[in-house]
Amino acid sequence: MTYVVTTPSFSGPIELLLQLISQHDLEILDVPLAPVVDGFVLALRDVAVEISTDELSEFLLIAAILLEMKSHRLLPTREVAEPDEEFVGWEERDVLLARLWELRTYAAIADGFVSLFERAARSYPRLRGIDAGFEVRPPDLLAGVTPAQIATAYLRGIEVKPVPGVRLHHVTVDAVTVAETVVTLSQRLPSLGRLSFRDLIGSDATRIEVIVHFLAVLELCKLGYVDLGQGTNFGDLEVEWIDHARGVDLGGIDSYEG
Repeated sequence: MTYVVTTPSFSGPIELLLQLISQHDLEILDVPLAPVVDGFVLALRDVAVEISTDELSEFLLIAAILLEMKSHRLLPTREVAEPDEEFVGWEERDVLLARLWELRTYAAIADGFVSLFERAARSYPRLRGIDAGFEVRPPDLLAGVTPAQIATAYLRGIEVKPVPGVRLHHVTVDAVTVAETVVTLSQRLPSLGRLSFRDLIGSDATRIEVIVHFLAVLELCKLGYVDLGQGTNFGDLEVEWIDHARGVDLGGIDSYEG
C-alpha cells in the first residue's frame, strides 16, 4: 500500500514528497508534518486497511528523514551548509534499511530454529537402558603381550637415533671450466682446420664436457677467433679457426678467465 499525503502544498505518495524535497523542488518548511502523521495513524486504526510491517517501517523511516530535514532548517547551525549538503537523509535511510535486513535475517534464523524444534518434537528418544544380563566387555589391548616385548619396545624408543646425512660418494664433480677450455681450443684449432663440433669433442666426452666445449666455442666466436657454420637445420656445427687470427698474439687468451 502506498500512503498518500494530503497537505496544502502537496498531495501524493509520501515517497514522491521526500524525492521532491531532496531535489529542492519543494520547500520542507511549507510542508506541515503533523497532518501527515495524523493521517497515517487514522489509517492504522482503520480495520479494513491492512498495513504490513514493511510498509509501516518504510513510513517511519521517511517520516524520520523529513523530521530531521525540517529540524535542520528550523535550527540552523553556526556554519551555514551548502544547499546540496543539507539533505543527507538518504545515507541514514541506507543504515536503517541495513538494520531492517539484519532483523529480517535474525527472524529467518528464529523461524529455522522453530522448524527444527517442531521436527525434533516428533521423535522419541530411547528411555530404556541395556537389558539385564547384557554385559559389554572392552577388548584387552595387552592380550598376548609379554613383559619382554614391552621392555624391548621401551629400549627401542629411548635409543639415540642416528643423525640423517646425505651421501655424496656417488656424485662426480668435474673440474673442467670454460676458461681452461677456451685456452686449450685456441691452441688446438689453428692446426685442425675446419671440422665439426662432434669431431672436436670426440665420442667419449661426457655431458658436462660437451656443454663446456660448446660455451668455449661460443666465447672464441665472440672474440673473433673462430668461424661457426651450419649447412642445414639441425645439422652438424662446423668450427674453423680464422686465418687472420693465426698471426695474432694469443697471450690474452692464455690468461682468459671468462
